[in-house]
Amino acid sequence: MMQVRDPKRKIFLIATEESGDRLGSALMKVLRQRLGDGVQFEGVGGRTMAREGLETLFPIEELSIVGLAAVVQQLPKILRLIRETADAVTEAAPDALVIIDSPDFTHRVARRVRAKNPAIPVIDYVSPSVWAWRPGRARAMLGYVDHVLGLLPFEPEEYRKLGGPPCSYVGHPLIEQLSSLRPGADEQKRREAETPVLLVLPGSRRSEIRHHLDVFGAALGRLRADGVAFELMLPTMSHLEATIRAGVANWPVKPQIVVGEAEKRAAFRIARAALAKSGTVTLELALSGIPMVTAYRVGAMEAFILRRAIQVSSVILANLVIGKDVIPEYLQEDCTPEKLASALSEVLTETLMRQQQVDAFAQLDTIMSTGNTSPSVLAADIVLATMRKGHAG
Repeated sequence: MMQVRDPKRKIFLIATEESGDRLGSALMKVLRQRLGDGVQFEGVGGRTMAREGLETLFPIEELSIVGLAAVVQQLPKILRLIRETADAVTEAAPDALVIIDSPDFTHRVARRVRAKNPAIPVIDYVSPSVWAWRPGRARAMLGYVDHVLGLLPFEPEEYRKLGGPPCSYVGHPLIEQLSSLRPGADEQKRREAETPVLLVLPGSRRSEIRHHLDVFGAALGRLRADGVAFELMLPTMSHLEATIRAGVANWPVKPQIVVGEAEKRAAFRIARAALAKSGTVTLELALSGIPMVTAYRVGAMEAFILRRAIQVSSVILANLVIGKDVIPEYLQEDCTPEKLASALSEVLTETLMRQQQVDAFAQLDTIMSTGNTSPSVLAADIVLATMRKGHAG
């Protein structure tokens, strides 16, 4: 007697951070549009994926661990969650497993799933930074990832060079948010006003904030002492507000602290320049057309490891996407108040450095374009094409 096929397609998704949760929910929305009632979602996610109908195996807050000491302390729990998640995937036997960012967790799950059931296709949404450090990971991923969905346009070529799995550029979520990043007519006037708005962005993790606040404060004090006029704004999130307020209490120039994503975007639309910690925010600033000075400081042990690991000429995401080091970066012992203040006075005034950044940022729309198709639609197309071609019920 013939077995009846289960008409529902089952997709298992794993996202353990807020940014991944947002990508996962947008992907689920498109997959539901394509498959209607014929799709069932299982997995791990946050609030926005829950709104799309996902019941998470565990709250993702259980993995929001910061600092090496905390990771060591929590290791038994993390390993247990990896084991339990991999078992849940194997038991569900989905038509596809989509792992979203958080490679320290999701890749360990994917390797276990591949060992237990090699028939489950694995799609990795958001490439780990194989182009920056540990390039050997790309080749290792061939063993447990069927397709990588890259957010950055240079990633497919990097995977080809490194001998990794197929990688497609699907587009960065920021390219769908340009209207909230770019100024209207009145905001443009504020950008060009006599006393410019200078943004300061010390990081989104407590350890980053701790490493950057003092040196950033000293640099801004020196800039003011040099006679440069500016209005200072510091965007942050509500869970970090108390840490930030305590950290800037002794700054010689007091910033206006703005809290939340909408307030941050409003500040971006009127800012003339920025002092920022290296990271995704550099791409956000570049797409907003804001020239910047970037810096990064870590503890001595972390610096020792990173120096030996980093494979790229720049750690600035915007520089890597543009393909040219137009944004200055001051790392570790180069991250001094003197150097930061000197570079900031250049990006605040009409200089060659400022103009080179503005010209380079104007090319980003073309470099990062996905045509008229949104990233979540391109991602969904690849997930659907990679899914198992039907399974026995």
